[in-house]
Amino acid sequence: MFAGLGRFVVRHPWWVIATWVIAAAAVLSFAPKLTATSDEASFLPSEYESIRAMDLQEAQFPQQRNIAAIIVFQRSDGARLTPADSADVRQVSADLVGRDIPEVQDVSAAAVSPNKRVQTATVAMPEVANPDDTGQQDAVQTLRDALPATLKGTDLTAGVTGSAAQSLDERESSERAGALVAVGTVVIIIVLLVAIFRSPIIALLPVVLIGLISPMATGLIASANDVFDMKADRSIQELLTVVLFGVGTDYILFLLFRYREALRAGEDAKGGMVHAVERVGEAIASAAGAVIVAFAALALSTLGMLKSMGPALAIAVFVTLLAGLTLVPAVVSLLGTRVFWPSRSWRAEPSGTGFARFGAALARRPAVWAVASAVFMGALAVGALGYRANFDLAGSSLPKTKESIVAQRDMEKGFPAGTTDPTSIYLDAPDGGRLSRAETTAFRDRLRQVDGVGSVDPAKLSKDGRTASYEVVLADPPASDDALDTVRSGLRPAADEAAPEGTRALVGGTTAVYVDINKAVDRDYAVVFPVAALCIMIILGLLLRSLVAPWYLMVSVALGFGATLGATSLIFQQIGTQPGLMFMLPVIMYLFVVALGTDYNILMVSRLREEAREGRDPRDAAGTAVRHSGPTIAAAGVILAGTFATLMLAGNATLSQMGFALSFGIVVAAFVMAMIFTPSLTALIGHTAWWPGHGDRGPSQPATPDTPVAPPRSERAPDSPPRPPDA
Repeated sequence: MFAGLGRFVVRHPWWVIATWVIAAAAVLSFAPKLTATSDEASFLPSEYESIRAMDLQEAQFPQQRNIAAIIVFQRSDGARLTPADSADVRQVSADLVGRDIPEVQDVSAAAVSPNKRVQTATVAMPEVANPDDTGQQDAVQTLRDALPATLKGTDLTAGVTGSAAQSLDERESSERAGALVAVGTVVIIIVLLVAIFRSPIIALLPVVLIGLISPMATGLIASANDVFDMKADRSIQELLTVVLFGVGTDYILFLLFRYREALRAGEDAKGGMVHAVERVGEAIASAAGAVIVAFAALALSTLGMLKSMGPALAIAVFVTLLAGLTLVPAVVSLLGTRVFWPSRSWRAEPSGTGFARFGAALARRPAVWAVASAVFMGALAVGALGYRANFDLAGSSLPKTKESIVAQRDMEKGFPAGTTDPTSIYLDAPDGGRLSRAETTAFRDRLRQVDGVGSVDPAKLSKDGRTASYEVVLADPPASDDALDTVRSGLRPAADEAAPEGTRALVGGTTAVYVDINKAVDRDYAVVFPVAALCIMIILGLLLRSLVAPWYLMVSVALGFGATLGATSLIFQQIGTQPGLMFMLPVIMYLFVVALGTDYNILMVSRLREEAREGRDPRDAAGTAVRHSGPTIAAAGVILAGTFATLMLAGNATLSQMGFALSFGIVVAAFVMAMIFTPSLTALIGHTAWWPGHGDRGPSQPATPDTPVAPPRSERAPDSPPRPPDA
């Protein structure tokens, strides 16, 4: 099949290129805009308590004002606030209301903190229905711009914090991150490809071709979002850039290395590309299939952000696969050997390369290399025991110098840490009964007794008297482990216990959302991981016609996952100062490391099978496979790890964690799993690795080959001298 595809593409390259250009133009013309949201609550299904609490609030308290921002005032000299200062706070609040700032419903001066260090003013804004609506964030920027003038003549300083302020700071940080990631990815790809091939044409090839398909993939994802009502996480655009360029460059490298090998064996330029597509096409398709099913398995997640991210990335990889098997061969077949210009190293394989020496060493002592690589990954995996999840995607990912973070720290000088985002608790009589004052008072008294609760406001009753609303300020920051424990183990059980007969209690708010997300993630671990692993094993089994090899290949990937999570935990939690790792990082990391790491395993094991079919014994096959596939895997691994590492340039802790974890995982997958563990273990297992299909035997080989066979094609002398280059 792949030989036929290669022949068609090489014979009709202009048709293939024109088809891609027309398809890209059509997608861009009709695709809607790609949307994004970072509202964690919108990602949970309706059965979770925090979402039911939100629905009850909208039904019973539709006029309840949403506190989107908090202005934090303190004296510029650090002294205690005076009555005159409090009067200035009230005047500043009134002046801000008088400016008629869009989205700002009210600015209300609150009480002075008990220690007289801080006073706040709450900024009420309407709820945001459209995730693309930046009205609240724009309003915060206007407030920040207006504060210096309104504070003139006072002894006060002020800063704006709260959810809308953090969203504004996060948006500005993300815009900077997107530019850095895009530029950094392109620069790394160009620099590394120039170093590997010494050819500017090859260095620019991925940038040009992937630059063509990237808008097309984004348009297809946007269309899928529109049709299936998917919501993409704010970081999806950065991830799309990295995935498209990283995976796309991998597939281009797989083809180019095999193309160069065919040229060195005596093929002409067009025949060499047909040979390359024939030999590596199945590996690329299988590798892409593993990535696609692993990403698509995220559709089983209960979290909307992951449920949408998985299919989106799967679409991107599918488009990249089609380009890798059609567009790339078409362009390279037109260029011929000019693609390597000005380098002439493509003409002959250098002797005594490092990969040849390493392959020979591995073939001599496969057991030593297998044990050493397993011990290395296992030792790092121990660090995963210290993993802690962090749910504060906005606050913890922002630089400490951002105004929302500085103002929040200032507010905590006088108020409980949970003041910025109180927990909402509702006592509801669903059968129509009215709540009595005694019931609402007793319920409040019970909530105040819970450890970790800073304060509980008096109940606010709905118009029909059936529902009471309580604002609970926690003693700890809303996204901290202690706050989550307070809601999970304290407030929810206490509220259920204290609810009078015939009523129900619902705990909502941001902290409650994080608690429910934690529960959803635990469920996803138990569902998504096994499904993704099973699908990848099926693909491996079909590719290799083996029931044995997929098992130890997945063992190697599991070790790589554990080593990556352990190393990331050590770097950011033990050595660094992060409170934990992004809560969805293990899911993303598992799928990236498993899926993309399997790319390299598939490439290596396909070459192992090919060398065995040429008549080599298992150890010689392993050594030769490392010699020929090692440079490809090393180059692809370095480039893909480099593209993921660009996420660390964003100045955003969340993206830095993701960038380190994914780049380190790819390095482990390429240089430890695929280049050492897989070939050494395959050499040890021998022919049994290919049971029951015995895919390591050529069509004419006996079950136990004892007679000498011809050397593999790549090492036989060509029937005729190589043709001169097309240049």
